Amino acid sequence: MSSYFGKTDGETFIKDSADLCMYILNTAHVSSVMGAAFGEPNCVRFSFANSLPNIEKGWARIKDALSKLK
Repeated sequence: MSSYFGKTDGETFIKDSADLCMYILNTAHVSSVMGAAFGEPNCVRFSFANSLPNIEKGWARIKDALSKLK
């Protein structure tokens, strides 16, 4: 996930995993946890405790949100 650090969608600048988690929450409406909470500051953690159709929808929204970062 650290490959997205230093990128922007034109409005939001991603400097670390905390920014990336907030961006994903606000843009894709998917919750995640910054990796620093688990000793991995360059990572993001997702929970897959949902139905497969909902996971697929959420993952598509994450993919779309991340594609906007340049």
